[in-house]
Amino acid sequence: MIAVNLSDEDRWKKYNNFSPLISIFKKFHPLNGEIERRINQHTFPISYKKNKYLVSPVDRNKYLFLIVKGVVRGFIKDGNTEITTWIAKENEVVGTIRNLWIDGDSEEYLQALEDVDLIAIPHVLSEYLYENFPEANVVGRKMMELYYRSAEERAYLCRISSAEKRYKRFLLSFPDLINRVSLKHIASFLAIRLETLSRIRAKI
Repeated sequence: MIAVNLSDEDRWKKYNNFSPLISIFKKFHPLNGEIERRINQHTFPISYKKNKYLVSPVDRNKYLFLIVKGVVRGFIKDGNTEITTWIAKENEVVGTIRNLWIDGDSEEYLQALEDVDLIAIPHVLSEYLYENFPEANVVGRKMMELYYRSAEERAYLCRISSAEKRYKRFLLSFPDLINRVSLKHIASFLAIRLETLSRIRAKI
């Protein structure tokens, strides 16, 4: 994956001339002009069609992605079985977790479940901002708190003994995904069989 060599103005023309990542960061803490300049310079927009892989195990781990439009899932494979580990939508930042910010292999896949528009965030930019701007660390900490709570919810969801209760919890925790994600991916995410999920949906 290579960024297109465009000026900031051309790159961000469809986004009111600045990277959407700036607006997301500003929800957590004010940013100075130098941080905004570097984000505009070093992040870039990229799009994928439905079902395409953003990342697979053969790719090097160089980016996080802000989802501007669409839904993305993360999954790993157990033989021929795909195990969906998370599902994310607009305004969430996603990437491979098992080798986050380290130069190592990962078993994870990231797949577009709809046509998606993303902002690619190079790891080298994240590291630079953390090392040089205290406010970047505040933003990072607050965002990490949100994602940690989300990870805790996913861990809890998969440990509920009843498949029906698991699905009802999914409806409460992720109500905006139910009509955007195929049942087979939801069943995989909930660690239940597709047939079981269909019976549960018919019942409730």
